Amino acid sequence: MLRTVILGTGSYAPAKVLTNADLEKMVATNGAWIVSRTGIEERRIAAPGESTSDMAAAAAKNALELAGVDPRELDLIIVATVTGDAQTPACAAFLQAKIGAENAFAFDVSAACAGSLYALSIADQFIKTGKVRRALVVGAETLSRVVDWTNRETCVLFGDAAGAMVLGPGEEEGRGLLSTSLRTDGTLTTILGIPRAYDPRQDGPTPGEAHKIKMRGREVYKVALRLLPEIVTEALAMAGLEAKDVDHVIAHQANARIIEASLAQLGVPLEKCWMNISRFGNTSSASMPITLDEANRAGRLKKGDVIAMMAIGAGMTWGGAVLRW
Repeated sequence: MLRTVILGTGSYAPAKVLTNADLEKMVATNGAWIVSRTGIEERRIAAPGESTSDMAAAAAKNALELAGVDPRELDLIIVATVTGDAQTPACAAFLQAKIGAENAFAFDVSAACAGSLYALSIADQFIKTGKVRRALVVGAETLSRVVDWTNRETCVLFGDAAGAMVLGPGEEEGRGLLSTSLRTDGTLTTILGIPRAYDPRQDGPTPGEAHKIKMRGREVYKVALRLLPEIVTEALAMAGLEAKDVDHVIAHQANARIIEASLAQLGVPLEKCWMNISRFGNTSSASMPITLDEANRAGRLKKGDVIAMMAIGAGMTWGGAVLRW
């Protein structure tokens, strides 16, 4: 059976670091409180004029170099983002031009923090059917531009970054992406999102703050703790595996407490999960591929290891995946 393998990983984070101490000077918050509630100590902020596609291109080039793949060999590019360069065209189109992937068709996926997992699953379908031999999946966000810096409940959480994965068909039996499971619950759209700048049902701008992240944190927390362990268990069952078989967990880095509690429910030791939320904060769709890249480049992932992935975001959208490295 033809399976999708990850040929290379890459990531990029802007140079500017915004610490909790910096935030204490901007809004009524406390660094120790931020760490205790989220695990975040600092986050990265894109430079003026640095676009989402610029960051995506930097991460993509790192992944392509590690994979030994020329951009012209790419057949498909999918960018997961909710903060693209423009409403249209797709961020993926800008990325295609910037890396010289002239033979690839390109489009975006909007699934918030679960975006990279959704994009991975879509690319997997193209590869398994033989339609695509080389695919690039990138998660990239400039969330600093949609954060309300006067809202202490949300501005402490988010950062800018990009992560990338180069994919292709596997040649070794048993290796590659074993399963993916994706879910959406549209009844939960109101607990996390970025409202439009206008309401199509009325003339004029939408009253109140627009194009800024709105979140009901406690509700998001409860939903995540209910859904993440469930979806990972489902993905493992689809792969014919159990939690005890997992060697590594690559989790969306939204909140350290969510990750810790989810792993406890699964019965997976926390040390099996690569954690970087303290350094990057929540980077939405970029989070999962950045985490995978760091674990990969640190030599953490060994051939044959079972890796479980999980992510949840606005929508609510969530998913799990299992692969054998």
